[in-house]
Amino acid sequence: DRKGRVALEQRFILILQGKCSEVAKQYACSKLALIGSKSSVPVLVALLPDPHVSASARTALEKIPGTAAVKALRASVGKLSGPAKVGAICSIGATREDASVPFLATFLHGTDPALAAAAAYALGQIGSAKAATVLKPFVCIAPGTIRLRVADAGLVCAERLRIDGHNREAKEMYRALASSALPAYVQQAARSGLEKC
Repeated sequence: DRKGRVALEQRFILILQGKCSEVAKQYACSKLALIGSKSSVPVLVALLPDPHVSASARTALEKIPGTAAVKALRASVGKLSGPAKVGAICSIGATREDASVPFLATFLHGTDPALAAAAAYALGQIGSAKAATVLKPFVCIAPGTIRLRVADAGLVCAERLRIDGHNREAKEMYRALASSALPAYVQQAARSGLEKC
C-alpha cells in the first residue's frame, strides 16, 4: 500500500544520509529506482559527485516519475565536473523530457567535446521532433573526434521518431545522415531507416 511504500522509501533515504558502505548505498539507490518519489530527489542529487555511487544515484533519478528529478539533474550539471557531469547530461536524456532540449542544446557548440557528445546522446534518447530540430544540423558539423557518437545519436533519434509515428521528422534525420560525410555503415543504416518510414 501507499503508506508502506512511503515508509520504505524513507528508510532507504535514511540509509543514504547515514554513514554506510558504498555497496549499501548502491543497494538503496537500486530500491529507490523502483519506489522513489520526489522525496528521494535531494538525497540522490547529493550523491552525484561521488564516483562510487554516482551511476546508481543517476539511475534512480532517471526512474522517478514527475519533473522534480529531471529539474534537479539539470540544476546539478553546473556544479559537477568530469565523468559525473557527462553522466548527469546523459541521464537527462534518459528521462525523455522534451523541456530539457533547450538546456542540452547549449552544450553542442561548447568547447568541451565530451559534453557535446553527451548532449547529442541525450537528445537522441529524447527522440522528439524538438530534439531532432536541434540535433540534425549538428550531425553534419560535429567535430571529427565525436562525429561517430553524434551520428549514433542521430540514428537513435530518427528511430524513436519513426516508432512514435513522426515519419516526416524521422526521414529528415535519416536523409541528413545518409548524405553526410560519415562512414558507410552509418549511411547504410540511415538508408535502411528511410525504407521503413
